[in-house]
Amino acid sequence: MKSKRMAVLLAALVGFSALIGTGSLDPAVAGAAPGVRVAKRVAVSPLRTDIWVYSPAMRQRVKVSVLTPVGATGPRPTVYMLDGAGAEGQVSDWITKGHAGRFFADKNVNVVLPVGGASSFYTDWQRTDPKVGKPMWETFLTSELPPVIDKTFNGSGRNAVIGLSMGGQSAFALTVRHPELYQGLASLSGCPPVTGPANEAYVRTTVGRSGGDATNMWGPFGSVGWTAHDPGSHMDRLRGKDIYLSAGSGAVGPLDLQRKIDPEEGPPVAVTASSSALEAGAYRCSLEFAVRMRAANVPYTDGFRLIGTHTWGYWEQDLPAAWQTVSRHLYY
Repeated sequence: MKSKRMAVLLAALVGFSALIGTGSLDPAVAGAAPGVRVAKRVAVSPLRTDIWVYSPAMRQRVKVSVLTPVGATGPRPTVYMLDGAGAEGQVSDWITKGHAGRFFADKNVNVVLPVGGASSFYTDWQRTDPKVGKPMWETFLTSELPPVIDKTFNGSGRNAVIGLSMGGQSAFALTVRHPELYQGLASLSGCPPVTGPANEAYVRTTVGRSGGDATNMWGPFGSVGWTAHDPGSHMDRLRGKDIYLSAGSGAVGPLDLQRKIDPEEGPPVAVTASSSALEAGAYRCSLEFAVRMRAANVPYTDGFRLIGTHTWGYWEQDLPAAWQTVSRHLYY
């Protein structure tokens, strides 16, 4: 058994060495929208490849990290993982903070982690915003990127989407707008519905983190743009999906006491209090949506916790249950 594992690892390392430094690749990808192409590809490790995909909708190259299993053969499903509003680094927070690479290392699935979606709700904006421009994430994630992933990484065409915080709302919105694309979805500490004053305030505050105006995203509150992105207005499109919904109550727990807080974030007491308040809001909103799903007879897996704040320690703990749920029908 050890020799077989070693052979697989050596084969992966050989492939990895051959790919390091790879520059421009395919001028176009079969099946993708005109103009979509992989502009650059770099093997970061035997399990991770970073690609830069030119998006005609975004009018720029978009960086995407892709995790793949060692030694896997045959077509495999894909899970798209969306960051929260504060992800501003050059690598998805799911990798650097959520340790997704470690979790998915032994699973036969492509894990796709886009970079650069901070405060955008991973949606197509209606108008150009002075601060954030005119993101077109929905078109990129649902139309331009999937053919690239399936072609380049042997995807089977069966997909799931997992999002945290802002990305949790996006996971639901993308699914109801493209129900044919996703078999499963998960929201961790998100706020799926966008109707009502409290939920509107959440959306506007989240977009405002980057100085953006949510009116440029979906139009005036209550308009068709908001309704179109509210999963509560499209419950029928969630039927038959494998759904995971989780959030903590905001109560401080052991993971908060063990958390190492960067001094640049502020005093530890203030940072913990802020995380508690954010999670309490997500808890209220997610519970509200859970009640609406039950009333509409839309099944889901309950991941609500009696303790927990808006921090990565809890999301990392939630990931195994989220994956167990969204992967139920990815392999057949």
